[in-house]
Amino acid sequence: MSDITLLASVTAFLQRSHGHYINGQSVQGQGDKTFSVVNPASDEVIATVNQGGEVEANAAMQAASNAFHGSWAKTSPMERGNCLIRLADLLQKHSEELAQLETLCSGKTIQLSRMLEVGASAEYLRYFAGWSSKISGETLNVSLPSFSGEEYTAFTRREPVGVVVGIIPWNFSIMIAIWKLGAALTCGCTIVLKPSEYTPLTMLRVVELAKEAGIPDGVINIVNGTGADVGTKLLTHPLCAKVTFTGSVPTGKLIGKSVMEQGLFHATLELGGKNAAAFLSDVPVEKIVDGILEAGYLNQGQICAAAERFYIPSVHMDAVLELLTERLSAMRIGSPLDESTEMGPLANKEHYEKILSLFEKARQEGNEILYGGRALEGKGFFVMPTVIRANSADDTLMNEETFGPIGTFLSYDDEEELIAMINATPFGLSASLWTNDLSKAMRMIPRIQAGILWVNMHTHLDPALPFGGTKSSGLGREFGKAFIEYYTELKSVMIRH
Repeated sequence: MSDITLLASVTAFLQRSHGHYINGQSVQGQGDKTFSVVNPASDEVIATVNQGGEVEANAAMQAASNAFHGSWAKTSPMERGNCLIRLADLLQKHSEELAQLETLCSGKTIQLSRMLEVGASAEYLRYFAGWSSKISGETLNVSLPSFSGEEYTAFTRREPVGVVVGIIPWNFSIMIAIWKLGAALTCGCTIVLKPSEYTPLTMLRVVELAKEAGIPDGVINIVNGTGADVGTKLLTHPLCAKVTFTGSVPTGKLIGKSVMEQGLFHATLELGGKNAAAFLSDVPVEKIVDGILEAGYLNQGQICAAAERFYIPSVHMDAVLELLTERLSAMRIGSPLDESTEMGPLANKEHYEKILSLFEKARQEGNEILYGGRALEGKGFFVMPTVIRANSADDTLMNEETFGPIGTFLSYDDEEELIAMINATPFGLSASLWTNDLSKAMRMIPRIQAGILWVNMHTHLDPALPFGGTKSSGLGREFGKAFIEYYTELKSVMIRH
């Protein structure tokens, strides 16, 4: 097969001057510095974007504050939900355009861009919209005695925290932004987003659709640029009431420290980690390999919840690695705009170079690279999906997050040892347990330290299920009804009458 034909609207959008989106308007930006957006499949520049700074950050935060106290505060909860539903409809109407832009920027296969970036984003918006009219407090019976016949009534309210700053990673530039703006707007907050400088284009198009959906000016703003030039200025701005960040553990810790130093205690930090997939001996070899492919290689492994540590019963280890190598060698790697492609490039050059350095680290430590472990020849940031047999739990690739298509494997014999190995990490975002023995699974679930645990599946997220990490993998939760706690303040009211 061959690449799909780009829509005329996509070509036209790429040729536009790109900057920021502030108070309902596309803004070029006052500075003359720009940065390039590179197609990771070809290593070619497809657009340039203005580098924001203090002026743009101030303008966006002020616009968000004005909307929070003005137009958005006057918008009823039901209408806020309706706005999100209309935006979801527009995402689906323009789904092919958005999917093509996403694939050009991130290297995600076009099928995945259509299904997850756009399709799932629309469903998440509809889920958030359903909560907009259901955010409530409670009435309370207090125990104060009456001295002169007076009575007391008490209740609680959930009130929006204010202006939210959302820092978006490059792996899911639409969907993760939708998670954050959907939660913020549902609760009555406004938001300023800083997309990754690797994937800044798609949300510039989404916010135009948000205006078409009837979301008032200033409710959603975007400032593009680096973390140092833009991110820091937004996070430390006096109008910032909450930070929501998805990204690496080291950056998340720095953001968390900055937030605490400012006296801000509203933060949602989703920080990835070193996730485990553990297969018990009752699972057949073919099913183990199916599970490994699902858990570790989707989107080139560039998913924060993807598995990177694989624990296989010794009795199955050799057969699993042999069949996995066979399956990966048949995988079609190529242009992400080709609908038959199963694996595209890594999302950017910096990450590509990191993955190559990890391959070298594995060789230096004497790990057995059974398949892959190298880049593909030609243009673009392509690497082979990789299978590595670890020597011990202390190996670098059993401990350091790769965020790439690298599965590192360790065998075990004792299930008590297995639980200890799964938990022997400072991280705790996700894990999966694969078995046909429900009784055994139910006993192991409470012992595995992870914010989300899948059984006989991995990486699947649903908006009804809270998502977030334990230990160094994060703070707070997204989705479910749990998100409401992190975008609202609880106010207690007591009345004497």
